[in-house]
Amino acid sequence: MSKMMKQMGVDMDELDADKVEVHMGDQKLVFSNPSISKIDAQGNEIFQLQGNYSKEENTEEPEVDEEDVELVMEKTDVNKEDAKQALEENDEVADAIMELQ
Repeated sequence: MSKMMKQMGVDMDELDADKVEVHMGDQKLVFSNPSISKIDAQGNEIFQLQGNYSKEENTEEPEVDEEDVELVMEKTDVNKEDAKQALEENDEVADAIMELQ
């Protein structure tokens, strides 16, 4: 089977991972000791994930880029805390700036 796949331009590798997290909004799926296959088919990489998982609440705070904070501060003349809060509440830097103006 693997010889036929190679002839068709498909290469498959098994990846060794202890844990994989899939973040979906306010939830995440946590796979412990998953089976992961990486398939390279004609230049496209495809990952296949299998295994038992648990659903957990995603409690991580979104990371705010320091350069984005400085840009918002510069454009709106607000302090660092206000700029960071606006970025946490908005998906885009432009939206955070518009909210503060």
